Amino acid sequence: MQPCNVLLVYPRFEEASFWNYSVTAEVLGARYPTIPLGLITLAALLPAEWAIRLINRNTEALSDEDLAWADVVMTGGMLFQQVDTLKILRLAKSFEKPTVVGGPDATSSPHVYAEADFRVLGEAEGIIDRFVQAWNDGQRRGDFSAQKFKADVSMSPVPRFDLLKFEDYLHVGVQFSRGCPFTCEFCDIIELYGRVPRTKTPLQMLAELEALYQLGYRGHVDFVDDNLIGNKKAVRAFLPHLQAWQEAHGFPFMFSTEASINIADHEDLLSAMKACNFFALFVGIESPDPVTLAAIRKKQNTRRNLVENIHLLYDYGMFVTAGFILGFDSETGSVADPMIELIEKAAIPVAMVGLLYALPNTQLTRRLTGERRLFEGFDTHPENSGDQCSRGLNFITARDRRSILEDYHRVVTRIYEPDAYLGRVEAMVARLSWARSPHQFPVGDPRRRKDIEAVERVINCRPDLKEQLTATFARCYKINPAAVRQVVALLAIYLHLGTYAQKVASDIRAAIDEIDSGQFSTPSIVTMGDAA
Repeated sequence: MQPCNVLLVYPRFEEASFWNYSVTAEVLGARYPTIPLGLITLAALLPAEWAIRLINRNTEALSDEDLAWADVVMTGGMLFQQVDTLKILRLAKSFEKPTVVGGPDATSSPHVYAEADFRVLGEAEGIIDRFVQAWNDGQRRGDFSAQKFKADVSMSPVPRFDLLKFEDYLHVGVQFSRGCPFTCEFCDIIELYGRVPRTKTPLQMLAELEALYQLGYRGHVDFVDDNLIGNKKAVRAFLPHLQAWQEAHGFPFMFSTEASINIADHEDLLSAMKACNFFALFVGIESPDPVTLAAIRKKQNTRRNLVENIHLLYDYGMFVTAGFILGFDSETGSVADPMIELIEKAAIPVAMVGLLYALPNTQLTRRLTGERRLFEGFDTHPENSGDQCSRGLNFITARDRRSILEDYHRVVTRIYEPDAYLGRVEAMVARLSWARSPHQFPVGDPRRRKDIEAVERVINCRPDLKEQLTATFARCYKINPAAVRQVVALLAIYLHLGTYAQKVASDIRAAIDEIDSGQFSTPSIVTMGDAA
């Protein structure tokens, strides 16, 4: 085996993004929300003899010394990292270093990354050995494509957590499953990972947690699965093992994840997750309109009371963040007030509201292409162009475009007014059930003192809201002192969301003014065969 110095470089996310809450991370003593799990998994798949250096461009600088050290530079990420991924490739080329790109965006839009020397497309477990063999054989260019949905994740190694600087992150990530059984038209997960969720074994997951524990990590661990309950049989088998491990280790971790809202139909799963110390869930609600939900093939969200379902999750001690989208073809009129009403009644503080974005390699993209409605450039991401909040609707809309933008402006403005946001925090905290001892820190516990210190820093960052933030924290602490960490986190994230919502509202108002002034013109349309 030839020795090789591998430089893994994680690209920067678009700075103006709903999910890039680095200001919150900094106030809470970190540099960035979460880790580059894909790259440290790749690191574990590479030959043990190869030397590996990891640079996360969201937390640290990529130096000339790093590039000079490398024999090869590997990078890749998601659509909203595309700009920086291309910068990394060009920077490596200026040092005459071979480059390798992979990840979801390269897999969905390989033509965007034609300048890379190697393109490794698909899941790394199914293809990386072929790249390593080619490299050892002296090849310095090539494309390698994995069979779709065929990677055996039960053979995936423990990620190289040792490459991380834990102090840089608010939380770390692990992955139990890939894939989702549903068929949501706008989603690319089923195109990348399939509709039959593949899972790791309980022993694999416990080995990953043990590795984190032995490295000294304690705190928030996020299961990054796109739908943790996609394979309910497997997760039911896993959770008792997770609970036993947590109990044996004194509950060092608190968990979050993403799941479809039909988890509310399975209280046995909710009970098991609570026993394991799950405290937060992201759910995709998308729309309050059952007709729209059926039209976009999100039928799992229909025939149910969404507010009651969210409240049930609170009953099990898990606070909810949720995704919403405007701009679906089935919207026949304004959806702003029903969406606001749902968010308020359900008491969802963090509501990720975006404009519909036709991602590369989705059913939606293929349909819009066939209907000659998809804009050219749907698969590229210009620098400083924002995310789906301000750059959505990359197609000819069925409903009047201005009306959609007005709706969006109304929702974003209303739900992120300080009184509205803080009111939902209080309403949610009042409902959270935190009965189990693992969630609770006794008075005098250093972790509780740390939380109090953190909320003081948060309040000091917004002197204009000092009275409101202080009063909200005091009321939440009185109502539910066991939820103090979640309250601190929700107040801290408002440092980002409050100002970001104002920026988005300003951008959307400018887009409306462009329409009113006649300056908006429909971009060129993608022709058949151009869309992935």
